Amino acid sequence: MMMLDWSRRAACQTMDPELFFPITLEGPGREQVERAKEVCRGCPVRQPCLDYAIDTRQMNGVWGGTDPSQRRSLTPMVPLRPETVPVPPLPGDR
Repeated sequence: MMMLDWSRRAACQTMDPELFFPITLEGPGREQVERAKEVCRGCPVRQPCLDYAIDTRQMNGVWGGTDPSQRRSLTPMVPLRPETVPVPPLPGDR
């Protein structure tokens, strides 16, 4: 379990979460992302927030002052484990 004690000191804690999760990153959503990043710039726990987002592969929202595309460029390319799928028995197997 990952400790989130840092989140209690986050600058965004008392703000509307919707600011950090725009519906789109285009048009007005782009302005919303920039406003969210501005909040992050002054946040005392910006780095732990970003580390959490990368470690847990957060695909949406502004975390640690980054948008999803910025986080993708920071995320190590670790292959995801493929799902294990049961193999049907071969003819004649019991």
